[in-house]
Amino acid sequence: MDFTPSEEQAAAQGLAARVFGDLSTHERLTAAGTGTDAELWKELCAAGLPGAVEDIGLLGLVLLLEEQGRTTAQVPFAATCVYGLLAIAEHGAPEQRERLLPGLCDGTAVATGAFPARGGVHASDGALYGAVPWVPWLRDATQVLVADADRALWIVEAGTPGVAVAPVETTAPWAAGRLVLDGVRGERLGSGPEAYATVLAMARTAFAGLQAGVCAGSLTRAVHHTVTREQFGRPLSTNQGVLLRAADAHMDTEAIRVTAYEAAWRRDAGREYGAAALTAAWWASEAGKRVVHAGQHLHGGTGADLDHPVHRHFLWGRQLDAYLGCGSEVLEELGLLLANSGRQDVS
Repeated sequence: MDFTPSEEQAAAQGLAARVFGDLSTHERLTAAGTGTDAELWKELCAAGLPGAVEDIGLLGLVLLLEEQGRTTAQVPFAATCVYGLLAIAEHGAPEQRERLLPGLCDGTAVATGAFPARGGVHASDGALYGAVPWVPWLRDATQVLVADADRALWIVEAGTPGVAVAPVETTAPWAAGRLVLDGVRGERLGSGPEAYATVLAMARTAFAGLQAGVCAGSLTRAVHHTVTREQFGRPLSTNQGVLLRAADAHMDTEAIRVTAYEAAWRRDAGREYGAAALTAAWWASEAGKRVVHAGQHLHGGTGADLDHPVHRHFLWGRQLDAYLGCGSEVLEELGLLLANSGRQDVS
């Protein structure tokens, strides 16, 4: 097991760090409100970063999403790459890959996913009916990967008859929306629930990588604040309680990162990674909320300011905490998976 980035992965990560660092500033994020930073998305696509994911794999995507998370950049990068590029590249027919991937690579198409499947959408004779309460980046999406009650995957074109989108404000400013489907014709992707399971595992791994970046960014801000802010004639960072809280947050952040790396590496190596993806999702949920709470707490009264940059990390961390299953939900899934695996080994 070797998580050392390849030359291509390291180059893509360095480029992503520069683009996000230069353009995802506090002022631009404030101006964007709950919407997408269209100029930043254009720059990312012009740099070829979405298209690079096909070559650098899920581990490469995790590295890129870490950089996005550090700056809480408001672009539909994770959703487009997971529910669009990787899902279609792995499960699409040759005709689907040829038709759909170019637009996702150059940014003219934006994908998102109505995940996980919770029984809100049903298919009848190829037509989809039902509603999903909220879908991230839905207001920007040109196509939506929908999982129906039977865990079949459907590609739905946004803006077609039978598709209704209503804006929804969530904790994180992800241009989310409520999706209502009324007899819309979807395009099948893959076959059976196996495709759904692999896309969900990829999504959990990718968003765990995003959470690692969010936590790292929150901790960086907390460290800077406690080192430069003085109380009673000395920096806050010299207090033992502050040091211990920051150290715990660092260890939690590293746990999220390494479990996301392992799950992504297993996927790219062609190994079974369902349990590893659930493990990463559990750490992203349980440890993620601890870290962003610590980051805000270590800022003292400043952390309570809704306009302070660290508050944005807090909002993102809490949104990611529950997205695709909160800690208790994914832990239950992991327990069932391991129990079923043990029974199969015995038999």
